[in-house]
Amino acid sequence: MNKRPSIKDVAARAGVSMATVSRVLSGDYPVADETRQRVQRAVRELDYVVNAHARALHGATSKVVALVVAEVTTPFFARIAAGVEQQATEANRLCLVCTTHADPDRELDVVRLMREQRADAVILAGGVVENDDYRARMRQYAQGLEDAGSRLVLCARPSLGPDFPAITVEYENVGGAHAATTHLLTAGHRDILMIAGPAGLTTSDQRVEGYRTALTAYGRPIDPALISHGPWDREGGYLRMRALIAAGARFTAVFAGNDGVASGAMAALREAGRRIPEDVSIVGYDDVPSAVDFNPPLTTVRVPQEELGRTAVKLATQRSGEASGREHVMLGTHVVVRGSVRAPAP
Repeated sequence: MNKRPSIKDVAARAGVSMATVSRVLSGDYPVADETRQRVQRAVRELDYVVNAHARALHGATSKVVALVVAEVTTPFFARIAAGVEQQATEANRLCLVCTTHADPDRELDVVRLMREQRADAVILAGGVVENDDYRARMRQYAQGLEDAGSRLVLCARPSLGPDFPAITVEYENVGGAHAATTHLLTAGHRDILMIAGPAGLTTSDQRVEGYRTALTAYGRPIDPALISHGPWDREGGYLRMRALIAAGARFTAVFAGNDGVASGAMAALREAGRRIPEDVSIVGYDDVPSAVDFNPPLTTVRVPQEELGRTAVKLATQRSGEASGREHVMLGTHVVVRGSVRAPAP
């Protein structure tokens, strides 16, 4: 079996010292262009692969940005991933995507693994069900990343506190839900059904909070019977809307917790003979690409998903001193008005 080439072999081929090869590969030290080209040519000719463990022993981070999401099949996470990948490429980083299937323990395990691998940054995207144990363990791992020269970024989720060792990049989630509900109220609706996501999930809870604050600001009572928690996908929206109609729930408008839920709810309404928007108005959340093709086109809240991903990488890969390792950025949301809302029928 042929022996794997070492950094010593690269140095000999390029006619430089091993320290110079290390500087070229790390990219953290100034090296003459001609010398860099000789080293890079030797690396290609020898098919040399950097020993990540050896680099870790020297305290260097790897040029890797790890994105951790619940899954990648929904447009919301896919568009955040697109933004992360685009910005990581521009920053000369390799982008890794890890899925957790909404398991907080798996998320913590991935953070721990990326800390051991000395990833340049770890980006946790989307909501999570928080508890005291989760916060304590996440703080431990986040501090470990910071101590190792890496950065943790909370993306599209709320901060865990001003002293938490992480960058936070979130969006006006509560404000977007408040605006969506207010849009229905100003159209004349008073009985507004909220089909939310799982109770306890940060993203869903914030949207319910915005729904509640809008009703309160308008002087409307909050009816617990008009808030439905459950699975946050098309099937969940369809099944819950069918059950609510069968149970005799009275409403003239629906605020769906995301566009997938809205799609399922619209199908169930049509099956029940309810016209949209003549009989029932509906508003979604996220503004997925297909929302404009719904029948009718869906009024929804636009979330800057790709910009969330790009901003997370920009902040995480800035050199030390350019930005605080605990910076907090809030991006805006707004209602996109289409054809699924009108005044309630007399």
